[in-house]
Amino acid sequence: MSKLYMAVLGATGIVGQRFLSLLYKHPWFEITLITASRSKAGKKYSEAVEWVISNDVPEELKDMRLQELSIEKIVAEKPDVVFVALPSSVAVDIEPVLAKKGLVIVSNASCFRREKDIPVIIPEINSEHLDIIDYQRQERGWEGFIVKVPNCTSAILSLSLKPILDTYGISEVYAVSMQGLSGAGLHGVSSLEIIDNILPYIPGEEEKLEYEPKKILGMTRNGEIIERNDIRIYARCTRVPVLEGHSISVLVKTHNEPKSIDEIINIYEGFKGLSGLPTAPEKPVIVHRSNNRPQPRLDRMNGNGMSVSVGRISIYKGENKIKYFVVGSNTIRGAAGNAVLIAELLKQRKMI
Repeated sequence: MSKLYMAVLGATGIVGQRFLSLLYKHPWFEITLITASRSKAGKKYSEAVEWVISNDVPEELKDMRLQELSIEKIVAEKPDVVFVALPSSVAVDIEPVLAKKGLVIVSNASCFRREKDIPVIIPEINSEHLDIIDYQRQERGWEGFIVKVPNCTSAILSLSLKPILDTYGISEVYAVSMQGLSGAGLHGVSSLEIIDNILPYIPGEEEKLEYEPKKILGMTRNGEIIERNDIRIYARCTRVPVLEGHSISVLVKTHNEPKSIDEIINIYEGFKGLSGLPTAPEKPVIVHRSNNRPQPRLDRMNGNGMSVSVGRISIYKGENKIKYFVVGSNTIRGAAGNAVLIAELLKQRKMI
């Protein structure tokens, strides 16, 4: 099988590094273009990157040359998918131009996530939202299209909510996140800020966590994605001195009362992954019965970083409330891995 060509914009950041680590041995995809800032353009990848996600840059990637971020260069390379790991302030101007010129954009940038015709996809939850792309192209006059990856914390929370929503219904969600340092980027938080400390505010995070799961869990109608505004989400997002992995303490108020904790565990364990996609985990949600699990250090790489781990499940009898703790990889399931899985789904659906 001939491989599809992939471009990665913003290849030297943490999410960019995850993209390359997931793609360089991918059975379906081949990296043909990587970009970085002007100061790094022309350099070998190993010379320009501050590699932080494993022991060393893989040999296959070391001699790849970084290109300057140029619309003309990207279009000329004719990639089948353009993965975006750029700041939203940069991506907001580039993505529509590339889509208009016929390219497929799978983006981690937060811009456009609130647009009614741009899907925010977790393949195990809302693959049917890809049907909106025909409307997106028609209304915007684009030959290509844009698909968004959720905010990293939203992805982890949404995966844990989906089985509960389908079984019991949800009216309210209260979520307190404890987010790892990798979510802030290579130089996002200084050591003096975070050592021996918890930062109680992350700009923009609570707004995303209170909105995005409602879109992800919503439905399409008349060319728009309709959010689940019958669900209220109350979020508090914090930064903690953990290198990788986001943890969330969650309280969910349901419409119907769970019979037991074992029933909830069985529902999670019955939530199956997607078949035929190389990056899809067998179990999108892994349940822990021990009182001291999940933990980010022990569980962030479950399912090769694509599974979220749920534990500390408890119920409040007569109150229709479920409480649990969930952990997931913010750079894999919450970013690059989810994007690669979206691209695999697009290929499976013959959309690329």
